[in-house]
Amino acid sequence: MRSLSDLHMHWKCTLLFLFSGLSSIGIYGQSAIPVPGGSHTDSWYIYWGWNREVYTRSDIHFQGADYDFTLQDVRAIDRQTKFSVNPYLNPVKMTIPQYNFRLGYYLNDHWNVSLGIDHMKYVMVQRQVVTMNGWIGGDHTYTGTYDERSQRLNKDFLVFEHTDGLNDLNLELRYSSVLGEWPQVTLRHTEGGGVGVLIPRTNTTLLGMERYDEFHLAGWALQVMAGLQLTFFERFLIQSEVKTGLIDMPDIRTTSSVLDKASQHFLFLQGNLVFGVAFGR
Repeated sequence: MRSLSDLHMHWKCTLLFLFSGLSSIGIYGQSAIPVPGGSHTDSWYIYWGWNREVYTRSDIHFQGADYDFTLQDVRAIDRQTKFSVNPYLNPVKMTIPQYNFRLGYYLNDHWNVSLGIDHMKYVMVQRQVVTMNGWIGGDHTYTGTYDERSQRLNKDFLVFEHTDGLNDLNLELRYSSVLGEWPQVTLRHTEGGGVGVLIPRTNTTLLGMERYDEFHLAGWALQVMAGLQLTFFERFLIQSEVKTGLIDMPDIRTTSSVLDKASQHFLFLQGNLVFGVAFGR
């Protein structure tokens, strides 16, 4: 089980974030502040950028023809590529780093709906010691029954990574409002939330079995976000975002056999920096 104190703190912060967001929507919604330089209605925006994540610990349940066990409180980290022109600005390799892509449509000066993909990476920390429950049969080094037994996660036992990646394809509704404006520069606050489906390409080596390395619909996500946006000439934008939510994946493919799968759920906190353009007005 995850630390109750960790979960309590995460959700306390999430509820505070939601309360603040809803309050600001109410305040700004009382008077429709016009968008400097003209209305956004019936226009579009597109952006691209990069992200970093932190994840709560999670229990991971592995099932197969000759094993059924759970690893408790597993720690994981993200894996952002070290910055360089290649691959970050190389059109052929720019999907290698952890990235965010979004295409949105302005319903009016304040509301927009968007479709995006958050390409995150999730890497189980090697050599950590966890509590294991369940059993492993067959002819394996780790064959046996496990009852609250401590198990070190070495590479010959398990490699577990969503590194190509932890792909969240999501639909969001967002609200934005003007905080300040200067000649050809506008500062906006944006917030919203949405739902997504998880399509990871999971790199897993379990008990030496042949891995499954294809994209697979594994689960779903719920998320909320808030951000600050600088718009230049009502056309070009730079935006910083904080996003948090729940990821639940009950059907993770782990080996070449359709009988083998894993399941897990965890909370995430994401920081994004994106660059984009508005068009269509």
